[in-house]
Amino acid sequence: MFPVVFLAEAEAEFKEAQAWYEERTPGLGQAFVTNVQAAIQRIRRAPVQFPAVDGEVRRALIRRFPYGVFYLNEEDRIVVIAVYHSSRDPKEWRSRV
Repeated sequence: MFPVVFLAEAEAEFKEAQAWYEERTPGLGQAFVTNVQAAIQRIRRAPVQFPAVDGEVRRALIRRFPYGVFYLNEEDRIVVIAVYHSSRDPKEWRSRV
């Protein structure tokens, strides 16, 4: 399996979303984390199974939550460039590529 690294912006988005969900309903933030981690494991096992959405950037959808993990499948690692809500403007994560 490939190692996974997060860009700082992606890590911040992930933590921000977790905090937002946890603030709304105790335990929901942890459920979000669990679902993102499950998506990361699916990516690690077979990185090319998810569709390319912009050039080489691929997206794995998060179960139960309106988020996607946007990543690059590099030769020796997976680079997560965004953990992004589906209703937000994609210009921000696209600027990271």
